[in-house]
Amino acid sequence: MTTADSIQFKNNEFLRQFECNSCKCKATIEYAMQERKIFLTKLNVPDELQDEAFKNNFIIKVLDYVNEKKLKVVPTSPYIAKFFKTQKNYKDLLSVGIKL
Repeated sequence: MTTADSIQFKNNEFLRQFECNSCKCKATIEYAMQERKIFLTKLNVPDELQDEAFKNNFIIKVLDYVNEKKLKVVPTSPYIAKFFKTQKNYKDLLSVGIKL
């Protein structure tokens, strides 16, 4: 089972995506920036990694990074929005006015 601590990723600012470096297959979270908000637009996970635990831990790792940068999140990806609905402890990262 993959844990958030075992996931390594990098922020590819040129392609505007977070890229998982922990696996041979490339998993990404695409984003757009506007002022101090980050719009998490798409979660791309290859078939080999279609594991709920991996996807959630990848999101957690990215949200920890976003929190360190003091950004607010607008989850436009349906999967990431669903994550926020189930993981209430990350609700404080949501941008003002976002209700899920």
